[in-house]
Amino acid sequence: MRIAVAAVAAFVLYTSAAAEEAFPLRDAVEFSARGGIANVLAKLNEGKEVRIAYLGGSITAAPGWRVKTLKWFQEQYPKSKISEINAAIGGTGSDLGVYRVNYDALRHKPDLLFVEFAVNDGGASPAGIHRCMEGIVRQAWKSDPAMDICFVYTLSLPQLPDLQKGKFQRSASAMEALADHYAIPSMHFGVEVVKQEKEGKLIFKADEPKTDDEKKALAGKSIFSTDGVHPLVATGHVLYTQVVARCVTQMKTLGAPGAHALKAPFVADNFEQARMLPLDKAKLSAGFEKLEPATSPQAKNFSNRMPSIYKASKPGEKIAFKFKGTAAGIYDLLGPDGGQLKISLDGAPARNVARIDGYCTYHRIAFLSIGSDLENKEHTVSIELDSAKLDKAKILFPHNLPDMQKNPAKYEGLNWYAGGVMLIGELVE
Repeated sequence: MRIAVAAVAAFVLYTSAAAEEAFPLRDAVEFSARGGIANVLAKLNEGKEVRIAYLGGSITAAPGWRVKTLKWFQEQYPKSKISEINAAIGGTGSDLGVYRVNYDALRHKPDLLFVEFAVNDGGASPAGIHRCMEGIVRQAWKSDPAMDICFVYTLSLPQLPDLQKGKFQRSASAMEALADHYAIPSMHFGVEVVKQEKEGKLIFKADEPKTDDEKKALAGKSIFSTDGVHPLVATGHVLYTQVVARCVTQMKTLGAPGAHALKAPFVADNFEQARMLPLDKAKLSAGFEKLEPATSPQAKNFSNRMPSIYKASKPGEKIAFKFKGTAAGIYDLLGPDGGQLKISLDGAPARNVARIDGYCTYHRIAFLSIGSDLENKEHTVSIELDSAKLDKAKILFPHNLPDMQKNPAKYEGLNWYAGGVMLIGELVE
């Protein structure tokens, strides 16, 4: 699995300069219990049905710690019916998570919500992380005050040096401020990884051995990952699962069940009002086709993530809507047959945005930003499918060109697949 952070356009203005601003790093600890997860543990102890939601990126989407911890819970509490809500999407951070948490997780009524975005928020400003992560927390507890939440922090190669120095990476440090404010327990999976690396038991990044000599050269060490990001299911994800087991065990006698208090916000401009609406809440021109899973591979693959999926294939097809708020965008797909859009906000000259990028040998979820940090007033939006012919050979990364040469028909067309309206605010009729 790849982590395509660059492929996701953010509503929040996450810039490298902002990410590098001075920000105090927290001392690295594996676990901070805070308020614990007494509500879900009480239900488990009583043998009641429990649903666990996993909101995160590709590390959570993998068949690793998510699958393994669900099994651990099921083994620990065999009298309870325990199921998962898989709300993980690769290459996405809390900036998208705050818009999709309701549709992907909360509407399924979880008892426990794990939130994992420390890696994909690695390039985000602390202020942006605060707005998005707090928006997730406040939406969750407005939905169900009895829902327990746990932040989990993973790590990637660029974040390794901070942990080796005994500090959380910047993204996790920013999230810890919210965890303190709302008494949310947090677990850092990377503390154990760094410990085993220091002890000579683990290699953080290496190719998997293929020959007997290569296996012998490891001298009993395990390989954590092959790409510096995604743990191997048989090694790294096992460590991650063991951390969850240790931390949950420590919380078994902590606290008493009860509603979580939705106290005053940590940041006044948090994204509590972030929402995702079906695309047909906007005005669509006649040529938009609603796709069905039985006849469309795009609908089949992504209808579990989007309220609906519409396709526009003729230049001139338009979406228009008005909203009162501070941010807007479209939940859509990038793909090899993607075209170009002309986007106009509040009557300003249109800007062009392609719906194909260098990764696009396949379709995947994306986040089309229309505007962010806007004045909180009424705004008008117009998006039109352009007739421009894109030079897709120049857009694709060089290593993906052979796919285009082998499958040229896949790259024909100038289509747009859209699935939802993202707002911080309200639509205006």
